[in-house]
Amino acid sequence: MGHIIKPASTVVLMDQINRVYLTKRPKTMKFLGGFYVFPGGSVEREDEDIKKDYIKNEKDHEAFSPGHYIAAARELFEEVGILLATHDDGSFAKLNNQTEWEYRRQLLNGEISFTQILMEENLYFDFHHLTYFGHRITPKESPIRFDTRFFIAKLPTNQSPKPEQSEIDDAFWMNPSEVLTAYHEGKMPLVPPTIDSLETILNHQKGGDLMMGKQKPERFPFRT
Repeated sequence: MGHIIKPASTVVLMDQINRVYLTKRPKTMKFLGGFYVFPGGSVEREDEDIKKDYIKNEKDHEAFSPGHYIAAARELFEEVGILLATHDDGSFAKLNNQTEWEYRRQLLNGEISFTQILMEENLYFDFHHLTYFGHRITPKESPIRFDTRFFIAKLPTNQSPKPEQSEIDDAFWMNPSEVLTAYHEGKMPLVPPTIDSLETILNHQKGGDLMMGKQKPERFPFRT
């Protein structure tokens, strides 16, 4: 019997000079421990409970649930502290340090949902803050399988990443081409979806479509 395929979201955070924000998973993690990845995780039941009063430009016409957008925003905030939420005038929110870390702790422990944070702070999540650019499904051989939707988010100018140390060993900004060079030199273990994401972004910067191509067959475990 095959493993259940869980819905998930991944976010490529990019800064004003088109660097991407990579995080290194602790080697102790049972899934992809030691690999460099983008922030992301499973779509939780609470992510599907979208409060319309705190949402702008909802995209419900796509081939996947809008909960993927909420999950992407939640994981980005939970893992690296970037909050894709705005005030009524469209300006990005910036929580004080203590409030931010308390919300992130509550998210990590499943004590609060992303939309509850919006309600508490009277903020809005705008779907336009995430650009969808493709999906990948984990190979059949993997003990944990995901159908992951990939998004790009631009770094709000009034925020900077603060990695959650229990989930992240290291994190840094890097040019996509430099990441791929490090991978090919054997210095940075990447999984195929991360490679595909970087290649899609580089292709788009050269005038190509911002959409992943067809998924290639791949084997698990991925090589380091």
